Amino acid sequence: MKKEIFKGAGTAIATPFDANGVNYKAYNRLLEYQLQSDIDAIIVCGTTGEASTMDINEKKKLIEHTIDIVDGRTKVIAGTGGNNTKEVIEMSKFASNVWADGILVVTPYYNKATQNGLVEHYKMVADNVNCPVIVYNVPSRTGLNITPETCKRLAEIPNINAIKEASGNISQVAKIAALCGNDLNIYSGNDDQIIPILSLGGKGVISVLSNVMPAYTHQMVMEYLSGNIESARRRQLEVLDLTEALFSEVNPIPVKEALNQMGFDFGSPRMPLTPMDEEKAKVLRKSLQRHKLI
Repeated sequence: MKKEIFKGAGTAIATPFDANGVNYKAYNRLLEYQLQSDIDAIIVCGTTGEASTMDINEKKKLIEHTIDIVDGRTKVIAGTGGNNTKEVIEMSKFASNVWADGILVVTPYYNKATQNGLVEHYKMVADNVNCPVIVYNVPSRTGLNITPETCKRLAEIPNINAIKEASGNISQVAKIAALCGNDLNIYSGNDDQIIPILSLGGKGVISVLSNVMPAYTHQMVMEYLSGNIESARRRQLEVLDLTEALFSEVNPIPVKEALNQMGFDFGSPRMPLTPMDEEKAKVLRKSLQRHKLI
């Protein structure tokens, strides 16, 4: 049995940029908002953090900065994935050495590794770090799906602790849970599937929604885990409009727009992502107003 890295809601935190790089003043403000809202983990340099357009030094600095600012108040998980195994190992070793509580490693994109290649990739990463590894499955972005049978093989590697499941396929999640049992913790990677995945034994969510509603997302998970299933179910459905608005364009375009509307000064996404379509931004604004976030 593998103890979960965290239980509850972990925020896949967005990264604000300005002309000089990362806007640390704006970032620190959002970080404190998360910490004051009982968030259960911060996931830095993930997809929502636009790690794919950050250079290696920017990523290392932001990971170390986050760990320093959080200072043990919650878990910090560093996104270290990529499609070059050697570079992934370098980033993962760095995160482990600066005492990240875990690393999040997305499947290699574009290369189209085989399932055997995936196992070897993750094994090489896991063998080079001391911290727990969360495998990240998001085939809509990577073009590569981790099968449940491969998850079972990965679960046999001692420090592969969990999977962030963002395939959107609940049947696949059920099979992963059946095959892996307590040897692989499952986190929802989709905000509209938090309760369904918890019902299959999931331990929480790595969330975009919690950037703007950290306390609410934390409470949703905790209510379910404490047996208040009907209340948790209502919470899931109550924010469906906002969840849909936050994914009406590719993540993190809408969540950065939402944070800007909430006064967090997060600027624009880095190219090749562009600011949110004006009409969709209006829909997002109405949803933020409905939930009294602006």
